[in-house]
Amino acid sequence: MEIAIILTFIVGYLAISFEHAIKIDKAATALVAGVMCWVFYILNQPDKHAVTHQLMEHLGEIAGILFFLLSAMTIVELIDAHDGFQIITDRIKTQNANKLLWMVALITFFLSAILDNLTTTIVIVSLLRKLISDRDQRLFFAGITVIAANAGGAWSPLGDVTTTMLWIGGQITPLNIITRLFIPSLVCLLIPLLFVSRNVKGTVTPPPTDPNTVLSPERDRNLVFGVGIGVLLFVPVFKTVTHLPPFMAILLGLGVIWIITELIHNEKDTEDKSFLTVVYALRKIDTPSILFFLGILISISALEATGQLKGAAEWLSTTIGNESIIVLAIGLLSAVVDNVPLVAASQGMYSLTQYPPDHFFWEFIAYTTGTGGSILIIGSAAGVAAMGMERIDFFWYLKRISLLALLGYFSGAAVFMLTMGWH
Repeated sequence: MEIAIILTFIVGYLAISFEHAIKIDKAATALVAGVMCWVFYILNQPDKHAVTHQLMEHLGEIAGILFFLLSAMTIVELIDAHDGFQIITDRIKTQNANKLLWMVALITFFLSAILDNLTTTIVIVSLLRKLISDRDQRLFFAGITVIAANAGGAWSPLGDVTTTMLWIGGQITPLNIITRLFIPSLVCLLIPLLFVSRNVKGTVTPPPTDPNTVLSPERDRNLVFGVGIGVLLFVPVFKTVTHLPPFMAILLGLGVIWIITELIHNEKDTEDKSFLTVVYALRKIDTPSILFFLGILISISALEATGQLKGAAEWLSTTIGNESIIVLAIGLLSAVVDNVPLVAASQGMYSLTQYPPDHFFWEFIAYTTGTGGSILIIGSAAGVAAMGMERIDFFWYLKRISLLALLGYFSGAAVFMLTMGWH
Protein backbone atom coordinates (compact mmCIF):
# COMPACT_ATOMS: atom_id res chain seq x y z
CA MET A 1 0.00 0.00 0.00
CA GLU A 2 2.67 2.50 1.05
CA ILE A 3 4.70 1.81 -2.10
CA ALA A 4 1.63 2.30 -4.33
CA ILE A 5 0.82 5.63 -2.68
CA ILE A 6 4.40 6.90 -2.93
CA LEU A 7 4.71 5.83 -6.58
CA THR A 8 1.39 7.51 -7.40
CA PHE A 9 2.60 10.68 -5.72
CA ILE A 10 5.96 10.61 -7.55
CA VAL A 11 4.40 9.94 -10.96
CA GLY A 12 1.90 12.73 -10.34
CA TYR A 13 4.72 15.07 -9.39
CA LEU A 14 6.72 14.29 -12.47
CA ALA A 15 3.67 14.96 -14.62
CA ILE A 16 3.14 18.29 -12.83
CA SER A 17 6.81 19.27 -13.25
CA PHE A 18 6.75 18.48 -16.98
CA GLU A 19 3.31 20.01 -17.54
CA HIS A 20 4.42 22.00 -20.58
CA ALA A 21 6.22 19.05 -22.16
CA ILE A 22 3.37 16.53 -21.86
CA LYS A 23 0.72 19.24 -22.47
CA ILE A 24 -1.56 18.09 -19.62
CA ASP A 25 -2.74 20.72 -17.15
CA LYS A 26 -1.17 20.20 -13.73
CA ALA A 27 -4.57 20.58 -12.06
CA ALA A 28 -5.85 17.45 -13.80
CA THR A 29 -2.77 15.46 -12.81
CA ALA A 30 -2.96 16.68 -9.20
CA LEU A 31 -6.62 15.70 -8.87
CA VAL A 32 -6.05 12.20 -10.25
CA ALA A 33 -2.97 11.65 -8.07
CA GLY A 34 -4.73 12.97 -4.97
CA VAL A 35 -7.79 10.75 -5.31
CA MET A 36 -5.77 7.65 -6.26
CA CYS A 37 -3.55 8.01 -3.17
CA TRP A 38 -6.67 7.73 -0.99
CA VAL A 39 -8.07 4.91 -3.14
CA PHE A 40 -4.95 2.81 -2.53
CA TYR A 41 -5.10 3.68 1.16
CA ILE A 42 -8.74 2.74 1.75
CA LEU A 43 -8.60 -0.45 -0.33
CA ASN A 44 -5.94 -1.84 2.00
CA GLN A 45 -7.65 -0.95 5.26
CA PRO A 46 -10.31 -3.12 6.96
CA ASP A 47 -11.94 -0.15 8.72
CA LYS A 48 -13.23 1.94 5.79
CA HIS A 49 -15.14 4.26 8.10
CA ALA A 50 -11.95 5.26 9.95
CA VAL A 51 -10.20 6.13 6.68
CA THR A 52 -13.19 8.19 5.52
CA HIS A 53 -13.18 10.00 8.86
CA GLN A 54 -9.48 10.81 8.40
CA LEU A 55 -10.17 12.17 4.92
CA MET A 56 -12.98 14.42 6.17
CA GLU A 57 -10.77 15.81 8.93
CA HIS A 58 -8.08 16.72 6.41
CA LEU A 59 -10.69 18.12 4.03
CA GLY A 60 -11.83 20.59 6.67
CA GLU A 61 -8.35 22.12 6.82
CA ILE A 62 -7.98 22.05 3.04
CA ALA A 63 -11.35 23.76 2.53
CA GLY A 64 -10.25 26.69 4.70
CA ILE A 65 -7.25 27.31 2.43
CA LEU A 66 -9.29 26.96 -0.77
CA PHE A 67 -12.09 29.28 0.38
CA PHE A 68 -9.50 31.86 1.38
CA LEU A 69 -7.79 31.72 -2.01
CA LEU A 70 -11.09 31.77 -3.90
CA SER A 71 -12.32 34.86 -2.05
CA ALA A 72 -9.02 36.75 -2.24
CA MET A 73 -8.65 36.12 -5.98
CA THR A 74 -12.24 37.29 -6.56
CA ILE A 75 -11.64 40.53 -4.66
CA VAL A 76 -8.49 41.23 -6.69
CA GLU A 77 -10.28 40.53 -9.96
CA LEU A 78 -13.03 42.94 -8.90
CA ILE A 79 -10.46 45.67 -8.18
CA ASP A 80 -8.89 45.07 -11.58
CA ALA A 81 -12.28 45.18 -13.33
CA HIS A 82 -12.81 48.66 -11.88
CA ASP A 83 -9.30 49.72 -13.02
CA GLY A 84 -8.28 50.09 -9.38
CA PHE A 85 -4.65 49.29 -10.12
CA GLN A 86 -4.57 52.31 -12.42
CA ILE A 87 -4.04 54.26 -9.20
CA ILE A 88 -0.56 52.70 -9.06
CA THR A 89 0.30 52.90 -12.76
CA ASP A 90 -0.62 56.59 -12.96
CA ARG A 91 2.06 57.40 -10.42
CA ILE A 92 4.89 55.86 -12.43
CA LYS A 93 6.26 58.67 -14.60
CA THR A 94 9.96 57.87 -15.08
CA GLN A 95 11.37 56.33 -18.27
CA ASN A 96 14.86 55.88 -16.84
CA ALA A 97 15.45 52.12 -17.03
CA ASN A 98 17.42 51.83 -13.78
CA LYS A 99 14.98 53.95 -11.76
CA LEU A 100 12.04 52.08 -13.23
CA LEU A 101 13.61 48.72 -12.35
CA TRP A 102 13.99 49.75 -8.70
CA MET A 103 10.54 51.29 -8.62
CA VAL A 104 8.81 48.26 -10.13
CA ALA A 105 10.74 45.84 -7.90
CA LEU A 106 9.91 47.70 -4.68
CA ILE A 107 6.26 48.19 -5.65
CA THR A 108 6.07 44.48 -6.41
CA PHE A 109 7.73 43.62 -3.09
CA PHE A 110 5.25 45.57 -0.97
CA LEU A 111 2.19 44.92 -3.12
CA SER A 112 2.88 41.18 -2.98
CA ALA A 113 2.79 41.31 0.81
CA ILE A 114 -0.66 42.91 0.75
CA LEU A 115 -2.17 40.84 -2.05
CA ASP A 116 -0.23 37.71 -2.98
CA ASN A 117 2.75 36.92 -5.20
CA LEU A 118 0.68 35.34 -7.98
CA THR A 119 -1.81 38.20 -8.28
CA THR A 120 0.90 40.82 -7.94
CA THR A 121 2.95 39.23 -10.72
CA ILE A 122 -0.07 39.25 -13.01
CA VAL A 123 -0.72 42.91 -12.21
CA ILE A 124 2.92 44.02 -12.58
CA VAL A 125 3.55 42.08 -15.81
CA SER A 126 0.39 43.66 -17.21
CA LEU A 127 1.76 47.02 -16.03
CA LEU A 128 5.12 46.38 -17.74
CA ARG A 129 3.32 45.90 -21.04
CA LYS A 130 2.04 49.48 -20.68
CA LEU A 131 5.47 50.82 -19.72
CA ILE A 132 7.98 48.94 -21.91
CA SER A 133 7.63 48.21 -25.62
CA ASP A 134 10.97 46.40 -26.11
CA ARG A 135 10.36 42.68 -25.50
CA ASP A 136 13.87 41.73 -24.30
CA GLN A 137 13.89 44.61 -21.83
CA ARG A 138 10.40 43.70 -20.64
CA LEU A 139 11.36 40.04 -20.12
CA PHE A 140 14.25 41.05 -17.86
CA PHE A 141 11.95 43.27 -15.82
CA ALA A 142 9.47 40.37 -15.59
CA GLY A 143 12.23 38.08 -14.29
CA ILE A 144 13.13 40.56 -11.54
CA THR A 145 9.41 40.87 -10.81
CA VAL A 146 9.28 37.14 -10.03
CA ILE A 147 12.10 37.53 -7.49
CA ALA A 148 10.45 40.61 -5.95
CA ALA A 149 6.98 39.03 -5.78
CA ASN A 150 8.23 35.88 -4.06
CA ALA A 151 10.43 37.84 -1.65
CA GLY A 152 7.53 40.14 -0.81
CA GLY A 153 5.14 37.24 -0.34
CA ALA A 154 7.40 35.39 2.09
CA TRP A 155 7.17 37.85 4.99
CA SER A 156 3.40 38.36 4.97
CA PRO A 157 0.64 35.93 6.00
CA LEU A 158 -1.28 37.11 2.91
CA GLY A 159 1.61 37.24 0.46
CA ASP A 160 2.21 33.61 -0.44
CA VAL A 161 -0.12 30.64 -0.31
CA THR A 162 2.50 28.68 1.64
CA THR A 163 2.81 31.41 4.29
CA THR A 164 -0.99 31.47 4.44
CA MET A 165 -1.00 27.69 4.92
CA LEU A 166 1.45 27.99 7.83
CA TRP A 167 -0.65 30.76 9.36
CA ILE A 168 -3.91 28.84 9.02
CA GLY A 169 -2.18 25.71 10.33
CA GLY A 170 -1.11 27.56 13.47
CA GLN A 171 2.64 27.30 12.81
CA ILE A 172 3.16 31.07 12.57
CA THR A 173 1.41 34.25 13.71
CA PRO A 174 1.13 37.43 11.59
CA LEU A 175 3.12 39.86 13.73
CA ASN A 176 6.07 37.52 14.25
CA ILE A 177 6.37 36.48 10.62
CA ILE A 178 6.32 40.12 9.52
CA THR A 179 8.91 41.35 12.02
CA ARG A 180 11.30 38.42 11.65
CA LEU A 181 11.18 37.88 7.88
CA PHE A 182 10.86 41.44 6.57
CA ILE A 183 14.60 42.23 6.60
CA PRO A 184 15.76 38.83 5.22
CA SER A 185 13.12 39.03 2.47
CA LEU A 186 14.14 42.60 1.61
CA VAL A 187 17.80 41.52 1.43
CA CYS A 188 16.73 38.66 -0.85
CA LEU A 189 15.53 41.33 -3.31
CA LEU A 190 18.07 44.10 -2.74
CA ILE A 191 21.19 42.00 -3.33
CA PRO A 192 20.14 40.93 -6.87
CA LEU A 193 18.98 44.49 -7.60
CA LEU A 194 22.31 45.99 -6.52
CA PHE A 195 24.11 43.38 -8.57
CA VAL A 196 22.27 44.11 -11.83
CA SER A 197 21.50 47.81 -11.51
CA ARG A 198 25.00 48.78 -12.71
CA ASN A 199 24.25 47.17 -16.07
CA VAL A 200 20.73 48.54 -16.51
CA LYS A 201 21.17 51.80 -18.40
CA GLY A 202 19.31 53.99 -20.85
CA THR A 203 15.59 54.57 -21.07
CA VAL A 204 12.45 52.56 -21.73
CA THR A 205 10.00 53.36 -24.48
CA PRO A 206 6.31 52.81 -23.70
CA PRO A 207 4.04 51.40 -26.41
CA PRO A 208 1.54 53.75 -28.05
CA THR A 209 -1.66 54.23 -26.04
CA ASP A 210 -5.07 53.20 -27.32
CA PRO A 211 -7.29 56.30 -27.56
CA ASN A 212 -10.45 54.14 -27.31
CA THR A 213 -9.67 52.81 -23.83
CA VAL A 214 -12.41 53.75 -21.35
CA LEU A 215 -11.63 53.65 -17.63
CA SER A 216 -14.09 53.33 -14.77
CA PRO A 217 -15.16 56.60 -13.10
CA GLU A 218 -12.58 57.82 -10.62
CA ARG A 219 -15.02 57.60 -7.70
CA ASP A 220 -15.80 53.92 -8.40
CA ARG A 221 -12.14 53.13 -9.01
CA ASN A 222 -10.96 54.65 -5.73
CA LEU A 223 -13.81 53.19 -3.70
CA VAL A 224 -13.39 49.60 -4.90
CA PHE A 225 -9.60 49.80 -4.64
CA GLY A 226 -9.77 51.19 -1.10
CA VAL A 227 -12.38 48.71 0.12
CA GLY A 228 -10.65 45.76 -1.55
CA ILE A 229 -7.23 46.50 -0.06
CA GLY A 230 -8.89 47.29 3.27
CA VAL A 231 -10.63 43.91 3.29
CA LEU A 232 -7.34 42.09 2.69
CA LEU A 233 -5.62 44.05 5.45
CA PHE A 234 -8.57 43.39 7.78
CA VAL A 235 -8.08 39.60 7.66
CA PRO A 236 -5.27 39.26 10.27
CA VAL A 237 -7.07 41.75 12.56
CA PHE A 238 -10.31 39.74 12.34
CA LYS A 239 -8.51 36.47 13.15
CA THR A 240 -6.72 38.02 16.12
CA VAL A 241 -9.90 39.50 17.59
CA THR A 242 -12.39 36.67 16.92
CA HIS A 243 -10.02 33.64 16.77
CA LEU A 244 -12.02 32.43 13.78
CA PRO A 245 -10.09 31.03 10.77
CA PRO A 246 -8.88 33.56 8.16
CA PHE A 247 -11.25 32.26 5.49
CA MET A 248 -14.18 33.54 7.60
CA ALA A 249 -12.73 37.06 7.49
CA ILE A 250 -12.15 36.98 3.75
CA LEU A 251 -15.66 35.62 3.14
CA LEU A 252 -17.05 38.48 5.21
CA GLY A 253 -14.97 40.94 3.21
CA LEU A 254 -16.10 39.42 -0.09
CA GLY A 255 -19.71 39.81 1.00
CA VAL A 256 -19.15 43.47 1.94
CA ILE A 257 -17.44 44.41 -1.34
CA TRP A 258 -20.12 42.47 -3.23
CA ILE A 259 -22.84 44.60 -1.59
CA ILE A 260 -20.92 47.81 -2.28
CA THR A 261 -20.42 47.06 -5.99
CA GLU A 262 -24.08 46.10 -6.34
CA LEU A 263 -25.08 49.46 -4.84
CA ILE A 264 -22.64 51.36 -7.06
CA HIS A 265 -24.02 49.86 -10.26
CA ASN A 266 -27.68 49.28 -9.32
CA GLU A 267 -28.94 51.92 -11.76
CA LYS A 268 -26.95 50.62 -14.75
CA ASP A 269 -28.28 48.29 -17.41
CA THR A 270 -27.52 44.60 -16.93
CA GLU A 271 -25.23 44.61 -19.96
CA ASP A 272 -23.30 47.69 -18.82
CA LYS A 273 -22.55 46.34 -15.36
CA SER A 274 -22.02 42.69 -16.28
CA PHE A 275 -18.21 43.09 -16.36
CA LEU A 276 -18.14 44.89 -13.01
CA THR A 277 -19.86 42.29 -10.83
CA VAL A 278 -18.59 39.62 -8.46
CA VAL A 279 -20.31 37.02 -10.63
CA TYR A 280 -18.10 38.03 -13.56
CA ALA A 281 -15.00 38.15 -11.33
CA LEU A 282 -15.74 34.59 -10.19
CA ARG A 283 -15.70 33.49 -13.82
CA LYS A 284 -12.32 35.13 -14.40
CA ILE A 285 -10.38 33.75 -11.43
CA ASP A 286 -7.84 31.01 -12.00
CA THR A 287 -10.07 28.04 -11.06
CA PRO A 288 -7.55 25.42 -12.31
CA SER A 289 -5.06 26.72 -9.71
CA ILE A 290 -7.66 26.21 -6.98
CA LEU A 291 -8.23 22.64 -8.17
CA PHE A 292 -4.47 22.10 -8.37
CA PHE A 293 -4.07 23.09 -4.73
CA LEU A 294 -6.97 20.77 -3.84
CA GLY A 295 -5.38 17.79 -5.58
CA ILE A 296 -1.94 18.45 -4.13
CA LEU A 297 -3.22 18.92 -0.59
CA ILE A 298 -5.31 15.75 -0.81
CA SER A 299 -2.19 13.84 -1.94
CA ILE A 300 -0.16 15.21 0.94
CA SER A 301 -2.93 14.37 3.41
CA ALA A 302 -2.78 10.73 2.24
CA LEU A 303 0.97 10.64 2.84
CA GLU A 304 0.41 12.14 6.28
CA ALA A 305 -2.44 9.76 7.17
CA THR A 306 -0.34 6.71 6.25
CA GLY A 307 2.68 7.89 8.25
CA GLN A 308 4.95 8.51 5.25
CA LEU A 309 5.69 12.12 6.15
CA LYS A 310 6.59 11.30 9.73
CA GLY A 311 8.99 8.66 8.47
CA ALA A 312 10.57 11.16 6.07
CA ALA A 313 11.02 13.66 8.90
CA GLU A 314 12.74 11.05 11.04
CA TRP A 315 15.04 10.16 8.12
CA LEU A 316 15.99 13.80 7.56
CA SER A 317 16.61 14.37 11.25
CA THR A 318 18.76 11.25 11.48
CA THR A 319 20.68 11.77 8.23
CA ILE A 320 21.20 15.55 8.25
CA GLY A 321 20.31 16.51 11.79
CA ASN A 322 20.86 20.27 11.49
CA GLU A 323 17.56 22.17 11.25
CA SER A 324 18.93 25.03 9.18
CA ILE A 325 20.46 22.77 6.55
CA ILE A 326 17.24 20.75 6.33
CA VAL A 327 15.18 23.90 5.76
CA LEU A 328 17.67 25.31 3.23
CA ALA A 329 17.48 22.03 1.31
CA ILE A 330 13.67 22.16 1.34
CA GLY A 331 13.84 25.72 -0.02
CA LEU A 332 16.17 24.70 -2.88
CA LEU A 333 13.87 21.79 -3.66
CA SER A 334 10.99 24.26 -4.04
CA ALA A 335 12.73 25.57 -7.18
CA VAL A 336 11.97 22.22 -8.81
CA VAL A 337 8.95 21.03 -6.85
CA ASP A 338 5.97 23.31 -6.19
CA ASN A 339 6.28 24.92 -2.75
CA VAL A 340 2.63 24.21 -1.82
CA PRO A 341 3.12 20.45 -1.34
CA LEU A 342 6.53 21.00 0.24
CA VAL A 343 5.04 23.18 2.96
CA ALA A 344 2.06 20.84 3.32
CA ALA A 345 4.52 17.97 3.67
CA SER A 346 6.51 19.89 6.29
CA GLN A 347 3.32 20.53 8.26
CA GLY A 348 2.63 16.81 8.22
CA MET A 349 6.23 15.81 8.94
CA TYR A 350 6.80 18.03 11.97
CA SER A 351 4.25 18.56 14.73
CA LEU A 352 3.51 21.68 16.78
CA THR A 353 4.67 19.72 19.81
CA GLN A 354 8.10 19.32 18.26
CA TYR A 355 8.20 22.85 16.85
CA PRO A 356 5.68 25.17 18.58
CA PRO A 357 4.11 28.22 16.86
CA ASP A 358 6.59 30.92 15.78
CA HIS A 359 9.53 28.56 16.15
CA PHE A 360 12.67 29.31 14.13
CA PHE A 361 11.94 26.23 12.02
CA TRP A 362 8.52 27.39 10.76
CA GLU A 363 9.65 30.94 10.08
CA PHE A 364 12.67 29.72 8.14
CA ILE A 365 10.41 27.32 6.18
CA ALA A 366 8.23 30.30 5.23
CA TYR A 367 11.28 32.17 3.95
CA THR A 368 13.02 29.35 2.08
CA THR A 369 9.95 27.90 0.36
CA GLY A 370 8.68 31.37 -0.50
CA THR A 371 11.91 32.66 -2.04
CA GLY A 372 13.50 29.41 -3.23
CA GLY A 373 10.88 29.07 -5.95
CA SER A 374 12.40 32.08 -7.74
CA ILE A 375 15.52 30.11 -8.67
CA LEU A 376 13.72 28.42 -11.57
CA ILE A 377 10.83 29.85 -13.60
CA ILE A 378 8.69 26.78 -12.83
CA GLY A 379 9.39 26.91 -9.11
CA SER A 380 6.61 29.28 -8.08
CA ALA A 381 3.13 30.39 -9.04
CA ALA A 382 4.56 33.84 -9.77
CA GLY A 383 7.13 32.38 -12.14
CA VAL A 384 4.61 30.21 -13.94
CA ALA A 385 2.29 33.22 -14.34
CA ALA A 386 5.07 35.36 -15.82
CA MET A 387 6.16 32.47 -18.03
CA GLY A 388 2.66 32.08 -19.43
CA MET A 389 1.96 35.78 -19.90
CA GLU A 390 5.26 36.70 -21.58
CA ARG A 391 6.21 33.28 -23.03
CA ILE A 392 9.46 33.30 -21.05
CA ASP A 393 11.74 30.41 -22.07
CA PHE A 394 12.92 28.12 -19.26
CA PHE A 395 16.57 28.31 -20.32
CA TRP A 396 16.45 32.08 -20.88
CA TYR A 397 15.36 32.47 -17.25
CA LEU A 398 17.99 29.95 -16.12
CA LYS A 399 20.70 31.97 -17.86
CA ARG A 400 19.59 35.51 -16.98
CA ILE A 401 17.70 35.31 -13.66
CA SER A 402 18.40 32.05 -11.78
CA LEU A 403 21.85 32.99 -10.43
CA LEU A 404 20.48 36.34 -9.25
CA ALA A 405 17.64 34.57 -7.45
CA LEU A 406 20.08 32.08 -5.90
CA LEU A 407 22.30 34.91 -4.70
CA GLY A 408 19.33 36.64 -3.11
CA TYR A 409 18.08 33.39 -1.57
CA PHE A 410 21.32 32.66 0.29
CA SER A 411 21.85 36.32 1.24
CA GLY A 412 18.45 36.55 2.90
CA ALA A 413 18.91 33.16 4.54
CA ALA A 414 22.25 34.28 5.97
CA VAL A 415 20.68 37.42 7.41
CA PHE A 416 17.87 35.39 8.98
CA MET A 417 20.26 32.88 10.55
CA LEU A 418 22.54 35.63 11.85
CA THR A 419 19.64 37.50 13.47
CA MET A 420 17.81 34.42 14.79
CA GLY A 421 20.81 32.23 15.51
CA TRP A 422 22.09 29.13 13.71
CA HIS A 423 20.05 26.05 14.64
